[in-house]
Amino acid sequence: QVQLVESGGGVVQPGGSLRLSCAASGSIVSINAMAWYRQAPGKQRELVALIPSGGSTNYVDSVKGRFTISRDNAKKMVYLQMNSLKPEDTANYYCYADISHGYYRQTYWGQGTQVTVSS
Repeated sequence: QVQLVESGGGVVQPGGSLRLSCAASGSIVSINAMAWYRQAPGKQRELVALIPSGGSTNYVDSVKGRFTISRDNAKKMVYLQMNSLKPEDTANYYCYADISHGYYRQTYWGQGTQVTVSS
């Protein structure tokens, strides 16, 4: 089984920064795409940023230029550096990973970490 564990959420003032981390553990042959999603109360979960195993990253328009996704394959971790945070960034942030187990692939989600941007 695979676990994704997020950390780094919290309360920050507008204009501040946070760095989210997500660690994958368990029976993993390789990790394909990794991503961060978020879900605000009353809204659908949306893709914030995605980083494939190779190739370019993708961001939702609302975070471009402010957020940066990165990964450390050796540590099986993905990060989300969030700068110039706005109140509308307030949400529960979820880590996502597409993982190969050799003869099959499966997607996994973390439990979520809350980010609150408020003065």
